[in-house]
Amino acid sequence: MWRNREIQLFTIVMILIAAVFSGAAAFFLSGAAALVVLAASALLVGCSLIFTKWRYREIEKLSGYLRRISNGDYDLDVRDNYEGELSILKSDIYKVTLMLSEQSSHLEQDKIKLTNAISDISHQLKTPLTSMTVMADLLSDKNLEESKRDEFTKNITVQLERIEWLVSSLLKISRIDAGTVVFKKNEVPVRDLIDRAVQPVSIPMDIKEQEILREGDDHVTFTGDLHWTAEALINILKNCVEHTPNGGRITISYSENPLFTEIRVKDSGKGIPKEDLPYIFRRFYKGRNAGEDSVGIGLAMAYSIITGQQGDIEVRSESGVGSEFIIKFYRTERG
Repeated sequence: MWRNREIQLFTIVMILIAAVFSGAAAFFLSGAAALVVLAASALLVGCSLIFTKWRYREIEKLSGYLRRISNGDYDLDVRDNYEGELSILKSDIYKVTLMLSEQSSHLEQDKIKLTNAISDISHQLKTPLTSMTVMADLLSDKNLEESKRDEFTKNITVQLERIEWLVSSLLKISRIDAGTVVFKKNEVPVRDLIDRAVQPVSIPMDIKEQEILREGDDHVTFTGDLHWTAEALINILKNCVEHTPNGGRITISYSENPLFTEIRVKDSGKGIPKEDLPYIFRRFYKGRNAGEDSVGIGLAMAYSIITGQQGDIEVRSESGVGSEFIIKFYRTERG
């Protein structure tokens, strides 16, 4: 404390004031009065220095606290139950500590997610890349039959399309997870949503001779983002088409009430095993009935898009009967 210049100046000024007033008291009054003034001044100076020393100790404690925070120790609680400027400062520092702790936790979670995502992507890309490498080596054989050459070329094209879709889907999910996607809040007719979602799956449905039925009032609307919601519905329909047999049926029904707009997508497939239902929206999860080409990302993307708009999605399924996806968009955002 004594190394601080302001403390030195403060002490010198206080001593000078005490000396001046003591001398004045001795000159104008008496020696006894001068001694009283001197004693009172000494007590005041001493109390001031003691209080200042205490404040410096508290500040030193706060400095040590901040050093520990800078080293990553966020479990300290410096608050007290007193009033005053130091107590307010302690409380503010504690609030900043909590904020830094939360940010550190979020950063750690982001690192874990990034590590897992890289691991998942590497795993998903390994199989098609290995397959293409083998086929590319075979294509270099000049004696390879033309029919086999065409087959391998088509297979490589299919694998490249699969990789392109996978990377595109992962980028979309990453944008949603990072919060960089701003969902629009427009009034969207459900009829327009279904028209946009059905178009990409119409050819696979024609190949499998599947039928699609719509049930609902054309005036039904929901508040959300048409483009992204169509992306979610496309992935749900692709799942239904994949698991519905040739000649099967997919039904899309929709309705609204004062609380929410509901969209139901039901297929006549083999259903989802009961043990798979809790994990069906988990990223890269492949159920027992999943196809060989299934990656397990389409339904995860649909879930992220719908919940990102404050909506809900659930699935109900019965073995041998089919599955039903239920989507709800609420009239007002829930807290």
